[in-house]
Amino acid sequence: MISVRDLKLAYGKRVLFEEVNLNFTKGNCYGVIGANGAGKSTFLKILSGEIEPNKGKVEFTPGERMAVLKQNHFAFDEETVLNTVLIGHSKLWQVSKERERIYSLAEFTEEDGIRAGELEGEFGEMGGYTADSDAATLLGELGVKEDIHQSLMKDIPTNLKVRVLLAQALFGNPDILLLDEPTNGLDIETISWLENFLADYENIVLVVSHDRHFLDAVCTHIADVDRQKIKIFTGNYTFWYESSQLMARQLGDKNKKIEEKRQALLDFIARFSANASKSKQATSRKKALEKLTIEEIEPSYRKYPGIIFQPLREVGNQILTVEKLKKVVDGRVLFDQVNFTVNKGDKIAILSQDPLAVTAFFNIITGELLPDQGGFEWGTTITWAYLPQENLKYFTSEFNLIDWLRQYVPEHVKDVDEPFLRGFLGKMLFSGEDVMKKTSVLSGGEKVRCMLSRMMLQNPNVVLLDQPTDHLDLESIQSFNEQCTDYKSVVLLSSHDHTFMQTVANRVIELTPKGIIDRLMTFDEYLADDRVKSLKAEMYC
Repeated sequence: MISVRDLKLAYGKRVLFEEVNLNFTKGNCYGVIGANGAGKSTFLKILSGEIEPNKGKVEFTPGERMAVLKQNHFAFDEETVLNTVLIGHSKLWQVSKERERIYSLAEFTEEDGIRAGELEGEFGEMGGYTADSDAATLLGELGVKEDIHQSLMKDIPTNLKVRVLLAQALFGNPDILLLDEPTNGLDIETISWLENFLADYENIVLVVSHDRHFLDAVCTHIADVDRQKIKIFTGNYTFWYESSQLMARQLGDKNKKIEEKRQALLDFIARFSANASKSKQATSRKKALEKLTIEEIEPSYRKYPGIIFQPLREVGNQILTVEKLKKVVDGRVLFDQVNFTVNKGDKIAILSQDPLAVTAFFNIITGELLPDQGGFEWGTTITWAYLPQENLKYFTSEFNLIDWLRQYVPEHVKDVDEPFLRGFLGKMLFSGEDVMKKTSVLSGGEKVRCMLSRMMLQNPNVVLLDQPTDHLDLESIQSFNEQCTDYKSVVLLSSHDHTFMQTVANRVIELTPKGIIDRLMTFDEYLADDRVKSLKAEMYC
């Protein structure tokens, strides 16, 4: 168990945590959520001992081992891949090194023999005799092939380093596992493997993530970091979000009787309790939800941005036609023979095994990049708005936010004054003096929110999104997702956010070097379709 008592952390006048009292117990996975800058990662660092709080203490059950997902990709550059994983179990690694030292001695004393016997016992109890093979198996399951297990960490690509460091944290079944954004840099298959691994994990897990699908799959509880406090709620992210929203509506509904409100909450809890999967985490969550009282559900006081795309006109019959599109970069074919037509009501997930292909495609249809072959044509009724993955070129001038947004007011908008522009910025939670910030000091998330204000100004009837959740907090992601789901016009979308893709898209197009795969189905249906899997094997070979 982890016990946090009367915790306080402040940097000068900025107080991150005040009087935080929590218990984290075995068998549960806690999703740590909160706005950007609320202190989620800092809290994990306090638990791991990396940061000392100003007040209070953190206590652990004696003898329990903690593992932390390291974010320093260069810390183990001189170690082999396999050894980097083994180092994750520090006590086993130390015993192994001392054991090797004794056996390498030229002269072996009686004292050395006694110590060697003690080490052999410890080594065996900790699984030392199968450690190499266990580490190799774990690496393989995370997509790190055996032929690089003896390579130095400095010699492997960054995307593989991420997986090795994840394997290091998972290795040896630690009693406490702290994971900060563990899905970053992982593909869909590896994320799915990690979800299954953690869903059946029997010890304590704390995870910070912006991936709602991941949080829903693994979490039994949510630890909400808000207003200098941390509160633990039963259930996964979706249960926390929907229950807090329902409670807020119930409190605001003066016409509904107390008993009707109570029954609505009970029905909501029962519905979630019934939807558990077969994993141990889901079973644990189901039991916890069944014991949950209505009093434990609290309304959320979080502020959610108002992302609202209002088309100036409906799309006509011709929206977008793409013919024989091809793009090659440095001799590598990103995609070829891309032919499709966008129809009314389409919300298309754009995929590729090569992420550069998707960005290149968006840049071509928005006129920022020339194709090597083929072409495209937008319909005359179309007004599109684009959220690119990289937005630095939009923030090169020293404007305040009002003047920055003023640049992008379309011709059809007349009488633009400061209150009008403040309205769009206010929807994205820039209020008061915030609108006088210089663009040069904006964070990554603030820049994306500015870009969304710009998009809303356009009154688009087609929305193009390339990794729209990058840099956003969960509140912005949730609001953005709901708007795109409710949006009555056309969306072309590419995202690492599984929930975003699943809830928005009704069609999937995958770009490959040998053409496209085009299916009218949801994202999950596409991932599970055996015919699609077979076709992909042919088109990427």
